[in-house]
Amino acid sequence: MSLIELENIVKVYKFGEFEIRVLDNITVKIEKGEFVCIMGPSGSGKSTFMNIIGCLDTPTSGKYYLDGVDVSTFSLDQLAEIRNKKIGFVFQQFNLLPRATALENVELPLIYAGISAKKRKELALHILSKVGLSDRANHYPRQLSGGQQQRVAIARALVNSPSIILADEPTGNLDSKSSLEIMEIFKKLNEEQGFTTIIVTHEPDIAAFGKRQIRFLDGKIVCDSKVCPVDEKL
Repeated sequence: MSLIELENIVKVYKFGEFEIRVLDNITVKIEKGEFVCIMGPSGSGKSTFMNIIGCLDTPTSGKYYLDGVDVSTFSLDQLAEIRNKKIGFVFQQFNLLPRATALENVELPLIYAGISAKKRKELALHILSKVGLSDRANHYPRQLSGGQQQRVAIARALVNSPSIILADEPTGNLDSKSSLEIMEIFKKLNEEQGFTTIIVTHEPDIAAFGKRQIRFLDGKIVCDSKVCPVDEKL
């Protein structure tokens, strides 16, 4: 079975008497080690799709198998456990603790996992070296550039050795040079470390880093290919 397998996923939000069908019968598979970019205009369903894959939300109907386990009916506590063990998140906002150093920010998931202080530091330093920040371990977020802060966020997402990296507009707050540097890191981690990488973006030049593109429109997948058309109306 694929690492990620969605079968006939529907997500409906209710607002009083009104219903909005945000995902409409989505069926898709993502294999271990793939680098996939999720595209689509605002309101197309791509963020909801990402939230379901990341176990931040549950479908209204349909099945979601993660690593062979049907998680579509899991409780909130069960979903939280899956997130902590299998998924590393990177967001547009870096979400770093301002009063913690880069090293301490990366260590945070390991504290929740009950890892000893000595082992936490060892693992965090190793991951910071992977993103080129060994020399910034004791710097605070205010002492780092936007690109460096995002590298810290990537290191934090990786420190628990997740099965999947989910990145939601990870270059949205960065200049073009920093954006390309961050995408090169994702590319290297995917190619050399084998992390299954899924990135939500609306930028074609960022999506071009993916080996596969999935494009959403009006809650449906309208393209699933190596390269999808840029035109939002397709």
